[in-house]
Amino acid sequence: MTPPPVPVSATVSATGQGRGDLFSPQCPTRRLLDRIGTKWTSMAVKVLAEASPDEVRFAELQRRMAGVSQKMLSVTLQNMARDGLVSRRVEPTVPPRVHYRLTPLGLSLEGPLAMVRAWAEEHMAEIDLANRRSEEASATG
Repeated sequence: MTPPPVPVSATVSATGQGRGDLFSPQCPTRRLLDRIGTKWTSMAVKVLAEASPDEVRFAELQRRMAGVSQKMLSVTLQNMARDGLVSRRVEPTVPPRVHYRLTPLGLSLEGPLAMVRAWAEEHMAEIDLANRRSEEASATG
């Protein structure tokens, strides 16, 4: 007789903390997915991973991430630093030079995000077609 499966919410991670349960409305995993699932976080992780282990200055990140505003990049990097995904170093110059690099935790996120980016790039035409068909059906329906 096999034992019943252990619910995901009851498992324990390497840190001794209970593992998240995405389907629980109170689970912080939902908030984390909201943060790491943005296009700006995915782009920042990609740029920083390509430079790893070197640092990238804020201005270079903004240049490489076409379309991101200074404010949005700043908020994205602050969230990533708070989550332990990036480290930040400020040179005390005028104006200050701010450098970022992925932490080991942030670097571990590159693989999963790379797979999602690759899937999106591979299937974008299909998604666009489905959207057009849906819009056409709505317009005629």
